[in-house]
Amino acid sequence: MVIGKGAKYDPLGSFVSERVGRWRSGSDDGQTGVLVALVILTGIVFASSILGYKIISTSASIIPVVIGGLMLRSGPFRVLVAVVLAAGLGSVLFDYVVSKELAEAVSSYVILLLATGILVFSVQQNRSGLPATLGDAMLMDLRDRLERQAKVPPLPKGWHSESVLYTADGAQFAGDFFAVELANNSRRLEVILVDVCGKGVQAGTQSLQLAGAMGGLIGALPPQGLFVAANDYLLRQNWNDGFATAVHVMVDLETGRYEILSAGHPPALHFSDYDEDWKVDPARGLALGIMDRPEFTVSRGVIAPGDAIMVYTDGLVESKTMDVGRGIEWLREIAGDAMGAGAYGLTKRIVKLADPQGDDCAIFYLHRVP
Repeated sequence: MVIGKGAKYDPLGSFVSERVGRWRSGSDDGQTGVLVALVILTGIVFASSILGYKIISTSASIIPVVIGGLMLRSGPFRVLVAVVLAAGLGSVLFDYVVSKELAEAVSSYVILLLATGILVFSVQQNRSGLPATLGDAMLMDLRDRLERQAKVPPLPKGWHSESVLYTADGAQFAGDFFAVELANNSRRLEVILVDVCGKGVQAGTQSLQLAGAMGGLIGALPPQGLFVAANDYLLRQNWNDGFATAVHVMVDLETGRYEILSAGHPPALHFSDYDEDWKVDPARGLALGIMDRPEFTVSRGVIAPGDAIMVYTDGLVESKTMDVGRGIEWLREIAGDAMGAGAYGLTKRIVKLADPQGDDCAIFYLHRVP
């Protein structure tokens, strides 16, 4: 290891960091290290129950099992359980020999057996083969990677963009997602906004799959080709609710010319600084994943200085008391008021006014600074 001038080498910190890294990788070495540490902890608990048998009961041995259930795979976890149960039995026998209280000693061991059995059952139900904390960390890492493809890079001078993704009930995974590509030396901006049909875990997992597929194709295929590929992909999945709505926006950041392609998505809105009004874009098309080779209508125009483009999902404009048509008119009105309050922070103001309940919603806004 090369240490920079003036830097201090921390052997303990390096050792801990290395062991944590091995554990996060899911390697056998990492699992063995955790198992050894928990066996040592079991020994400490056992010794404590022997030395202070009137204070620490046998059931305290459940502590290493709980930690192991969170950090160990099924194989090492079974080894830990065997060690803990053996140590617990030894503690019970010692307690009985010293105190002659058989009922109390046996009850503590029964509690340990029941708690251990519940934890073993829980670990066995984990189909990923990974401990709970590691599986969650890997899933969140996947989500973070997909979120990075949704972040808009710094735009050339004269352009401003904002986006908001609101997930229902505070969930970490949504059926809505973005994919963004800035190409041609920051001249061409492409944005895809997709809404996968469904709610809850099913929509979230399907969204992760589709986001990975479309995120890898944006910029590599023309908009029509991208939608055709995504449509074919969804048809092959045979999902129960296997369709998604999508809108693709491509903007030349030098001239302001844009193209919008829609697949069953709520219509984009174009703000005209001259008219001071949001107008409904005419791009239309069938949702992805319904039929082979659907037709899409492309709209074209120019974002003049002071103008803006906004795309969104139906969770922003649809509710139990308001259909999509009325919702779009409502959005045009509040977006106009929001523009009057300033072009910056517009998306957050709109979502706050919308206050979506029980559905994911997303909004993307691109403004050409006058």
